Amino acid sequence: MTPATDLVVQAQSFAPGAVPALAARAGARAIVPVGTGTPAAYRLAGAAHDAALLAAGRDAGCDAAFVPASRRLADVRVVAMDMDSTLITIECIDEIADLKGIKPEVAAITASAMRGEVDFAQSLTRRVALLAGLPLADLDSVYDERLRISPGAERMLAGFKAAGAVTALVSGGFTFFTDRLKARLGLDVAFANTLDVVDGRLTGRIRGDIVDAQVKARAVRELKTRYGGLAIVIGDGANDLPMFAAADVSIAYRAKPVVRERATHALDFCGLDGALNLFS
Repeated sequence: MTPATDLVVQAQSFAPGAVPALAARAGARAIVPVGTGTPAAYRLAGAAHDAALLAAGRDAGCDAAFVPASRRLADVRVVAMDMDSTLITIECIDEIADLKGIKPEVAAITASAMRGEVDFAQSLTRRVALLAGLPLADLDSVYDERLRISPGAERMLAGFKAAGAVTALVSGGFTFFTDRLKARLGLDVAFANTLDVVDGRLTGRIRGDIVDAQVKARAVRELKTRYGGLAIVIGDGANDLPMFAAADVSIAYRAKPVVRERATHALDFCGLDGALNLFS
C-alpha cells in the first residue's frame, strides 16, 4: 500500500482564494493551517499525488511539496546545511575576491562549480590561488560587513533544536566563517576548508584535505550513523548532491535547477524556516 501523503503549500503570502483553488484541484479532503506567522503554510490533507500540482504551486508563487502524512518533526535527529548561499546569503569566496578586485573572475568559476560543470576541488584550488597575498584582516571585513544570515534560518534552527536534532554546518567554504557561525548560531558541528595563512596573509593554498562533495556526504553519513533518526540536508549547489543522497530528506534552497530536480523538496519562495512545515 502506498503511504498516505499530503500536499504542503507555503508562501510569504497567498493571493485571495489561491489555497482553496489548489486544494480543489488536488482533491484534498481538508485544508489544515500549519504553524503561525510567516511563511503562511497549509497542509492539504489527502491531496492527489500529481506532479502537476507542484508546478501549479510554483505558478501561484508558493512552495509545494508532497509530504508523507506520517513524517514527524520529533523523528529528525540530524540537520546538515551548506553554508554559502544557503545558511548565509553570500558566496564568501566571491566577496573575498571582490576586495582584491577579481570578483567577476572568481564568481564565474564559483557559478560553474555550483552548476556541476567543473570539478569542485579543482575549482576551489584555482579560486583560492587567486587570493594569494590578501591580508587575513580582509576576511573580517567580509564577515562583519557583507555576511548575512538567510531569511528564516534562526527560526528553523530553533525549531529543529527544540525537537532534539543535532545541527551541522557542512561546507566547502572556509573555517574562518563556519567557526564564527557555529558559535553565533549555536550549531553543534561544523566542517569546512582551512585557508593557509603565513604572516597574516593568505598563501593561496588550502591547508589539509579539501572538503569536497564526497567529504560532505561522508560527514552526513557519519552523523546519521551516530545519531539515528531522520537526517535532513539543505543545500543549493551541485556540490551538495552527494550529501543529498546520503540523507533521508533533502531540501534544495533557492537552488540551481540540477539540484532542485534531485532534491526531495525545494524552497524557492519561502525562507529556511519553511523546512519546519515539511514535518508534522
